Amino acid sequence: MSGTLSAMPRTVRIVAAVIVRDGKYLLTQRRHDAAQPLFWEFPGGKVEPGESDSDALRREVMERVGAEVRVIRPVAFQHHDYDDYAVELVLYEADLQTENVEPLRVKAVEWVHPMNFDRYPFPPADEAARGQVFSSTPPRKGKKDKAKA
Repeated sequence: MSGTLSAMPRTVRIVAAVIVRDGKYLLTQRRHDAAQPLFWEFPGGKVEPGESDSDALRREVMERVGAEVRVIRPVAFQHHDYDDYAVELVLYEADLQTENVEPLRVKAVEWVHPMNFDRYPFPPADEAARGQVFSSTPPRKGKKDKAKA
């Protein structure tokens, strides 16, 4: 065989939290210096080697918005190939365990009604996963989450 084998792109596992409060979902905006800057997404990030999805999700949400979450269940999975890497994105239903969120390692945070998602550009993998969540089940009527002791 005379052809060259192209290297398989590295695959990054990403987890994100689908958190609802009063019918609105928590979205974060990526910083200017992030991969795919200024896109919006559900809060989360990369799973480190040896880390479970749940542990990674709790760590990433705390680092990005200063909040504790209880991870409930996976609600969407999306594999997406970008030019130089691939993403395995898993969205998890999660409950906020603290009252407030703040933009620590993100540019901004907002609570957004699903009818307004089209005003917030998502990266391709996130857009596809979001479509899985909102096409298969209607959005929960969120109640005000209370911090647990």
